[in-house]
Amino acid sequence: MRVEAETNQAATQRKIAPPYEQIKRYVIERIADGTWRPGDAIPSETEFVKEFGVARMTVSRALRELTAQRVVTRVQGSGTYVAPRDYESTVLDVRNIANEIASRGHRHDARVIALEASNAPTAIGELDLAKGPVFHSVIVHMEESEPIQYEDRYVNPRVFPQYLEQDFTLETPNNYMVRLAPIQRAEFRIYARKPDAQIRRHLAMEIGEPCLLLWRRTWVGDAVATAVQLWHPASRFHLAGAV
Repeated sequence: MRVEAETNQAATQRKIAPPYEQIKRYVIERIADGTWRPGDAIPSETEFVKEFGVARMTVSRALRELTAQRVVTRVQGSGTYVAPRDYESTVLDVRNIANEIASRGHRHDARVIALEASNAPTAIGELDLAKGPVFHSVIVHMEESEPIQYEDRYVNPRVFPQYLEQDFTLETPNNYMVRLAPIQRAEFRIYARKPDAQIRRHLAMEIGEPCLLLWRRTWVGDAVATAVQLWHPASRFHLAGAV
């Protein structure tokens, strides 16, 4: 009964939206529920025109926007296919990974590995503090149950004193911190690195497979708010940006 109610609600929301948005939501829902999987062909423009009773230009706009969002790929003379899971993130914006995943029509899940106080000298130094403890979290982010990011983060307790009390399976650290105190500036570095055994295990990687490692610090006012290492399997993820 609950599944039927949720399905009916989604259908009602589609009908309220503009026609091209209805088509986009329909495609995203079919991908999210597993009806269409990466590499599967989706209906043609002609089939969408008949099913939704709209003009071809409306369907073209929906598929064009889905292509720009990397939800689908279009092959000239062949058709439109569900895009492969080659996950992309930008390094020029400090973005919430849950929002990135949702924008692709996929489900985000998080597994909290550690949430604790720490006196690690390296972390204290990166946060420009004279002494500890600082806060430490380790979280694995997953897209459609596939791990795509290992987040190892240190947080300034003076900026976010309630950090250890949060449930980061419900809200990402990024969203929590930006919601409380907008970031003033950030610095980052990108490396190609082989992960240690623990990171490799949590990301379900093969021995010898490299990672893309993004190291980043962000400031709130004059204080370093957080320093984080974001590990991504290089075979399933790439970083991109534009100015």
